[in-house]
Amino acid sequence: MKVGFIGAGNMATAMIGGMLQKGLLQAEDIIASSATQKTADKVAEQFGIKTTLDNREVAKADIVILAIKPIYCEQVIKEIRDEIREDQIIVTIVAGRSLQWLADTFGKPLKLIRTMPNTPALVGEAVTALCPGELVSTEETEKVCKLFRGFGKAEVVGEHLMDAVVAVSGSSPAYVFMFIEAMADAAVAEGMPRAQAYQFAAQSVLGSARMVLETGKHPGELKDMVCSPAGTTIAGVCKLEEKGFRSSVMECMKACAEKSRNM
Repeated sequence: MKVGFIGAGNMATAMIGGMLQKGLLQAEDIIASSATQKTADKVAEQFGIKTTLDNREVAKADIVILAIKPIYCEQVIKEIRDEIREDQIIVTIVAGRSLQWLADTFGKPLKLIRTMPNTPALVGEAVTALCPGELVSTEETEKVCKLFRGFGKAEVVGEHLMDAVVAVSGSSPAYVFMFIEAMADAAVAEGMPRAQAYQFAAQSVLGSARMVLETGKHPGELKDMVCSPAGTTIAGVCKLEEKGFRSSVMECMKACAEKSRNM
């Protein structure tokens, strides 16, 4: 099975690295294209895979992954669509491009899978939503899911949820980074060295996330476990409520989902 990546940026290289590290693919099974020779050479040296500047060469793979920015999607599809066969699986990680839009742009019936991974793929901790088109079999869907589990978790969702996925996982690492940065800044203001502040803030977020995933407890219950009567934590929680912390996060995600819908 040959897998081709059109685009060799951070997300694509994170995916390639995970698939190779987990032994899901061998280097000779992968080909990737990039816009510049510098990137092609760097990726080839890093992973030992074949690289090219020709997207049409990549389009001959059994599974073709479009790992490009939304603004380039139509241009790339028009470039490769004459090379694409009906027995191939076309996977896209492009935000805001529906299965119908993809089918219309390719202009022929194809096996399409729309996905949304996120940047924690860089450390093997992504979560990816996959939405297969009607021509994709259950076995083919599972084959692609297995590849995506090489760099994190992967789940099949209905396409009506993809805009919510963009908000809750695709874009949310940025919100979490802002939260960590704000906590670290506050710690620095209290006298903690900055490098140490980042460690404490990031580890607290990591540990808290693991508690949600591994205990199965409601986040509200876990929050209450930290809030002692008349204690420091509840004083901080009261200030977050006063400043509209929850509503700010929800409005942020609403804006993100709306942007995804209208791209």
